[in-house]
Amino acid sequence: MQVITAAIAGASGYAGAEIARLLLGHPEVEIGALTASGNAGTRLGDLAPHLQPLADRVLEPTTAEVLADHDVVFLALPHGHSAAIAQQLPDEVVIVDCGADFRLDDEQDWDDYYDTPFAGTWPYGMPELVKADGTKHRGDLAGARRIAVPGCYPTAASLALAPGLAAGVVEPDDVVIVAASGTSGAGRSTKAHLIGSEVMGAMSPYGVGGVHRHTPEIERNLARAAGRAARVSFTPTLAPMPRGILATTTARAAAGATAETVRAAWEQAYADEPFVHLLPQGQWPHTGSVVGSNLVHVQVALDERSGRVVAVAAEDNLTKGTAGAAVQSMNLALGLPETTGLPTTGVAP
Repeated sequence: MQVITAAIAGASGYAGAEIARLLLGHPEVEIGALTASGNAGTRLGDLAPHLQPLADRVLEPTTAEVLADHDVVFLALPHGHSAAIAQQLPDEVVIVDCGADFRLDDEQDWDDYYDTPFAGTWPYGMPELVKADGTKHRGDLAGARRIAVPGCYPTAASLALAPGLAAGVVEPDDVVIVAASGTSGAGRSTKAHLIGSEVMGAMSPYGVGGVHRHTPEIERNLARAAGRAARVSFTPTLAPMPRGILATTTARAAAGATAETVRAAWEQAYADEPFVHLLPQGQWPHTGSVVGSNLVHVQVALDERSGRVVAVAAEDNLTKGTAGAAVQSMNLALGLPETTGLPTTGVAP
């Protein structure tokens, strides 16, 4: 059996450390270089003591020379930093980018929300996302050598609502999404509004008014599911928890939609998915149930009074929302069983 060697660029950040945690449990992978920028030269154990098997590894500089001699390179870098490194790596290396650099396929969308040049589009690492023709993005990942991992909010929001759009029981022109995220979604850099005394016991919105960078990605995903343009009002909020996203999405029900046809659309879309679970009727997603797992818990209901469908999803933003999706995409790209090395149970309480 051939061992897959994997390097992690940005291993000192939350996403990079989560990739390392998952790869330590992956039977086919040997972890190679671990790199960082400002933390280069530091023991990983000084920054991520929970990664005990890797604690004595010294973080190397993030350069193409350090990363190139691996089968897989995970880029867990700030937005706008992946493209330059990716251009320098050999074509045969599988590159899995956890940043936004290659997620969008519309250059104008990129220019509207980001301040670096548009770098292009890679296959999208959300295998379970259903398209209007009934297929899923899983088929785009087999054999891929370049993969763009979805954003954490788009993962929850898109998987919450896409089945209804693809089945035609939900209209795409008036989608409202309010999602709460734990503080790790903002990264590890020190920020005054993320210190404990500011966050504990409080919630606050941010990126209000359609300015959050994940807005065009969500709209693109929902448009692919609907087969026509989607219009989204997205409001993120910061919750006093380290991990987790709870996305509450609503959209107008299509004419003739019933509670039965609505639920049937979600049942059909996720019946065979290993990581996306439609909960029993009456049970609603809870972020505490998915912590540390690669799971998304989903529930849906028809609000007959308002004529809107409500779909809610919970995920761990660091696992399924980032690192888990990266490892899942790698598995598909390399022809491994999709679930290899990925946890399907959460940690509670």
